[in-house]
Amino acid sequence: MEGSTDITAAILAGGLGRRLQPVVSDRPKVLAEVSGKPFLAYLLEQISSVGVRKAVICTGYMGDKIEECFGEAYESLGIVYSREDEPLGTGGALRLALPYLSSDIILVMNGDSYINTDLSVYVDWYFERKLQAALLLSLADDTSRYGSVRINENKTVASFEEKCENSGPGWINAGIYLLRKSLISTIPAGRFYSLERDFFPKFMGSELYGFCVKGRFIDIGTPESYVTAQKFFATEGF
Repeated sequence: MEGSTDITAAILAGGLGRRLQPVVSDRPKVLAEVSGKPFLAYLLEQISSVGVRKAVICTGYMGDKIEECFGEAYESLGIVYSREDEPLGTGGALRLALPYLSSDIILVMNGDSYINTDLSVYVDWYFERKLQAALLLSLADDTSRYGSVRINENKTVASFEEKCENSGPGWINAGIYLLRKSLISTIPAGRFYSLERDFFPKFMGSELYGFCVKGRFIDIGTPESYVTAQKFFATEGF
């Protein structure tokens, strides 16, 4: 059966990270030091541990610093880079990287968040069901910052709820997707395009599935969440 060794990872690492710049201003957000090493290293270690052998890092802002830091390999991972010259959004950056995506199934990850879970279970679930597109969903006590995702009984995604001050507990998009390369090729090339707003809504209710896990979700999007990430990785034995 197909599995993690049959997929390429694409890590979206081109964001400006404006909200984090008051505390991390000399490097791209994914290189922010967390408990002694760049945040991106935790993502590379996570995908390497489940057997992924190739990662395409989609860079933009200060992309040269990422290349200098990680080079062409990290542990057992081979690394290549796809660099945007202007902001293209999550979908546009992924479409730009298409020539480097050498497998039929692509594991897409946001470069500024991490979820403490075994990704091999998610990958096996995806392959067993022969799916087209899937999101990893994390249970959050408060969805107000992220918005929430509602799924149907058959695990297809029913809706994305926007961020709301009064939101309570619920499932949030953890920023880890499994997609067929053929779907990525349908994204318009050379222009700004959002996976969250433009791409995923086209497949809701039919081809887009959600896989729910309860692992701890961590991001470094704000100075406050950056402090939380420092504490998490320092105390969890990474």
